[in-house]
Amino acid sequence: MQTIGVGVGIVAAYALGRVFPGAERWLFLAVMLVGLAPIALRAFRLVQVGELFSIESLMTIAAVGAVFLNAGEEAAAVVFFFLVGELLEGLAARRARSSIKALAGLVPETARLVVDGATREVPASSLAVGNEVQVRPGDRVPCDGVVVAGTSSIDESVVTGESVPVTRGEGASVYAGTINGDGVLTLRVTAPAADNTIARIIRLVSEAQETRAPVERFVNRFARYYTPAVVAVAAAIALLPPLLDGDWRGWVYKGLAILLIGCPCALVISTPAAIAASLAAGARTGLLIKGGSVLERLRDVTAVAFDKTGTLTEGMPRVTDVESFGADRDTVLRLSASLEASSSHPLAKAVLAAAGGATLSLVEDGKAVPGKGVTGRVDGRILFFGSADAAAERRQPPAEVLVAVERLAAEGKTICLLLGDDAVLGLIALRDAPRPDAVAAVADLRRRGIVTVMLTGDNPRAATTVGRELGIDDVRAGLLPADKQAAIKALQGKGLVVAKIGDGINDAPALATADIGIAMGGGTDVALEAADAALLYGRVGDVAALVDLSRRTMANIRQNITIALGLKAVFLVTTVLGITGLWPAILADTGATVLVTANALRLLGAGR
Repeated sequence: MQTIGVGVGIVAAYALGRVFPGAERWLFLAVMLVGLAPIALRAFRLVQVGELFSIESLMTIAAVGAVFLNAGEEAAAVVFFFLVGELLEGLAARRARSSIKALAGLVPETARLVVDGATREVPASSLAVGNEVQVRPGDRVPCDGVVVAGTSSIDESVVTGESVPVTRGEGASVYAGTINGDGVLTLRVTAPAADNTIARIIRLVSEAQETRAPVERFVNRFARYYTPAVVAVAAAIALLPPLLDGDWRGWVYKGLAILLIGCPCALVISTPAAIAASLAAGARTGLLIKGGSVLERLRDVTAVAFDKTGTLTEGMPRVTDVESFGADRDTVLRLSASLEASSSHPLAKAVLAAAGGATLSLVEDGKAVPGKGVTGRVDGRILFFGSADAAAERRQPPAEVLVAVERLAAEGKTICLLLGDDAVLGLIALRDAPRPDAVAAVADLRRRGIVTVMLTGDNPRAATTVGRELGIDDVRAGLLPADKQAAIKALQGKGLVVAKIGDGINDAPALATADIGIAMGGGTDVALEAADAALLYGRVGDVAALVDLSRRTMANIRQNITIALGLKAVFLVTTVLGITGLWPAILADTGATVLVTANALRLLGAGR
């Protein structure tokens, strides 16, 4: 509210100043004091603990100096820019904290505990190792456990990033927070609620956010030397020469001029003005960056670690191949779609989409076979459509079918067979397709000398195929959230500055651990909040755009600092030589501020 108040106050002071010119100076002074008061108080407290030249101190000197230069509007503008930067940093911190709360909501609050063959609902937090729980179709799994009865497909995307649900039967492990598909499962709890998969992810995110030091602002570092140097030079000029020639009046006047020249208004504005302009330009094109320190760090990225599903790929399976053996291609697709017509499984949706406007057959006695496929009767013939392994349990496929299955599986595709009276009629292969701009985006990063890595929970065959198509330097598959985080740390251990790109909850620890975490738009809220930046429109090519924006911004800041310090250096020399006095010093300071602001505003067009 304070930032908004100061902004509105500046506009009001300008408008009233046109009507009452004599009051304009006092109006701007009042606005400046309202915004400066808490900043000056923090500066005073920092001075008390030995921080003489903090950013708050520099800010206070800049605002007060502008007032003495009779530039109240400039003082108010300096305060406003500083408050905007503080607001952005506070917002980023709050969003980071809320991401942890969102993670906790993935585990259901209750579980169906099995005792002596009967079930009763209990708090999920009360489950102990060795308890048995029942998980119904569509329910989230309340614990880490092992299947002791039942078979079902499990959507593990929140943990592993696997785009296609996987079949879990007796003896298989399941994770808390995943979603049960089409069968009833009985699980034996293998970890208490405080140590399940989601709880561990929460701890990983929290630890990464707590141990990562924020990037120190450039102006704050520079101020440690600049501000005391200016004060020392001004004092020396005002006090030492008069000891030799006795001209106290003239040298004190020059010392005062040096203080005015050294007033760091333009220097203070140089960084926040450029950063504010870049953040606005980025947001306009879908590049959301959480603060100036993130923007500064992006320029140093030397390695980009991508998730696969939903990041480099579209996150949903599509039919890539339809091969016929005992029926023509159209019939294979039509019959498969007919069997899947009532299913909401991602593979079923892909088959129905591929069938398009085909007229589907009436299916009698249609039912799902949990974890395996669907079956039903069409025109008196019993059909089955499901995984190649499940089909092989019904009828060993001919050699030509096995060759086709192996060939397509080697390409990282999911294969389903259509059987008619246990004879193979055809097969359908599906795969999560790469995003349209992924190939060009990866090539663009590699041209810049940036190493590209894929970290995914998906199966190695699918990951390797996609990585090869896109030209990824290093592909690592079958990773859990902790594995992804460890891979990021290993890259950092090699001296690389790592940006992690992801869209899922399973990416949250790695996003928080990376030097820069970047979430894909359309991903989970947890990923968006754990990340430092987000690509709102989900374009892989925007990763390079973020790096470019950072580099332009830092170049602009260097230009601004050169302008601010260059003009001051010129007038410092001319003042000491007696060529210029107070008024030229004031013009130098005001002129530098105007030039710096105008240069920063050029960045507003960076995203167009």
